[in-house]
Amino acid sequence: MSGTPEGPVHPEPPETRAAESALTERHPPYGAEPRVGCSPSELRDYRAAFRVAQLAMAVIDQDGVVVTANDSFGTLVGAAPESLREQAAADLVDLASDGRTWHAYREVLRGRRSRFRCTRRLKHADGRSLWAEVTVAPVPDSRRVLLSITDISDRRELQARLRHLQMHDPVTRLPNRALFFERLSAALESSTQDAADRASAAAVAGTASAVAVAGGVDTVGPGGTISSSYESYGYGRTGRIGLCYLDLDGFKAVNDTLGHRVGDRLLAAVASRLTECADSDGYTRSGGHLVARLGGDEFAIVVEESTGTEQLADLARSVLNALQRPFDLGGQRLSVSASIGVVERSGSGTTATALMQDADTTLYWAKADGKARWTLFDPERNAHRMTRQALSSTLRPAVERGEFALEYQPLVDLADGAVRGVEALVRWNHPQFGVLPPNRFVGIAEEDGSIVELGRWVLNTACRQARQWQKDHPRERPIFVSVNVAVRQVWDSDLVADVAGILAETGLAPHLLQLELTESAVMGSAGRPLQALQALSDMGVRIAIDDFGTGYSNLAYLSRLPVSVLKLDGSFVRGFQDEEHANPADELIVEALVQLAHRLGLTVTAECVETSGQASRLRRIGCDTGQGWLYSRAVTPDRIAELIGAEPLPA
Repeated sequence: MSGTPEGPVHPEPPETRAAESALTERHPPYGAEPRVGCSPSELRDYRAAFRVAQLAMAVIDQDGVVVTANDSFGTLVGAAPESLREQAAADLVDLASDGRTWHAYREVLRGRRSRFRCTRRLKHADGRSLWAEVTVAPVPDSRRVLLSITDISDRRELQARLRHLQMHDPVTRLPNRALFFERLSAALESSTQDAADRASAAAVAGTASAVAVAGGVDTVGPGGTISSSYESYGYGRTGRIGLCYLDLDGFKAVNDTLGHRVGDRLLAAVASRLTECADSDGYTRSGGHLVARLGGDEFAIVVEESTGTEQLADLARSVLNALQRPFDLGGQRLSVSASIGVVERSGSGTTATALMQDADTTLYWAKADGKARWTLFDPERNAHRMTRQALSSTLRPAVERGEFALEYQPLVDLADGAVRGVEALVRWNHPQFGVLPPNRFVGIAEEDGSIVELGRWVLNTACRQARQWQKDHPRERPIFVSVNVAVRQVWDSDLVADVAGILAETGLAPHLLQLELTESAVMGSAGRPLQALQALSDMGVRIAIDDFGTGYSNLAYLSRLPVSVLKLDGSFVRGFQDEEHANPADELIVEALVQLAHRLGLTVTAECVETSGQASRLRRIGCDTGQGWLYSRAVTPDRIAELIGAEPLPA
């Protein structure tokens, strides 16, 4: 009989024979009659029961040799019970192939262990395989041991069926999330172990090569390379792993409109096509691919020993093409698309959690980029995402810790070069990333709502600073301060009350405060935002539209808004930069906007003024104020104080 152990094979520890002589002395010599309180007739009954028992049993001596075996044991191993005498029991049931099993078995034979049990996969005499539970236990008041074998094939089959049900999705019959992570983790562990083995083999080969060279042995093979057996280690295995993580676009609508029954049939049909794609790709690559349903409308395809990103890209394309074909579900034709996140890398040192996290991020990118597409994981894009996430998690506490500061950029009268106002620009002195400009964190603040708290701090600080300049230069014309306001500040806070309170607290006159909102935000204002803007305007606060000309540019709507200032987007001004090859259309557009604004009673500020030529043309057109590097970059409050009352800036 042959058998297969469940566990790894280990050599028998050398010390297992150590105390054999001492153990022999503790027992009576062979042939001694066992002390049993049974009559001869009872003993005959016991022997008869032993022979006809359905349980396969054999009595073995202290050396592991069969003394007697019953008919069931003989049937199991395919031999007459009498012929089994004097044979080694361990060979009959494969107890010697596993070092731990062999050691435990010997311990029972020597009386050091009361019982031993193991599971073995054995081959029956009729050729079929069976799972057997082998039990070895001492016979009471005897030096002999009883070995019994129980056929547990049915139990193992039931366990396998239960595990299959536990590890597979009932709708699609695919491996579920639990089995997916089990297989993925095993594949990654195998890659890590292979990498370690290859490194070890390479080190050994390198040492051997160095020894051979030192001894004058030529080890250079064809092509001028050093021959080494480790180069062929792994038989073509790449040690890489790929993952396609996909999500059906709009699947919820199918469930909501057609019902979960149709949705389940669609999932099963999708699973079938995914399996076909994986099998087709597997025929031309090494190894098969695992297709799993992770839950809902999420699926994954794992490619072990992948050959590179091109293989994963081909697989993703084939999946998208397969899913684009309509599904016929009992007369119901449905079309779906999918978004796929693709990750491919070396398996060594990678964890299943990290791989899935990157795949999930990439899937999100695919959906954000327009759906019905695949996207490859980009480490740089992910690093930006991680930085963004880090900023988001520390933004609110940063306000409390005082990590923000304001710088101010002058707004200069184009007619005389005098500083009429300043725009407050917030900076984040981040302890890890250094000084960050507004475009690095304002969008994040708008998303998570922290813009309300941050905006209130900016407004308070800017108004307080403007009032301080006014106190420090009482004889000079006071300058106004312009503060950017996000739409969410209007919706999520009582902006009117905040402004009124800050003006009252700082003592700044309302006409010295200008609030800037983007064109797209202002043009879409209705209801509460429009009421807030009107209340602020009635209070005397100036309202400016920032980046005008890049959004809706609804001039008719503009006349109905409580706006005081238009700030032309820098893209218009940059068209003036090349004076020798100026675009007449740019100048005509700017001139028309300036004239229209003046007709509506609005003043116009030009952004991004960088040259004196631009300033001259803007002044000729009639633009009121300019802002840009020609005059000054954003600077600290002390530098602005020096500009107040000083010589006019170049106009």
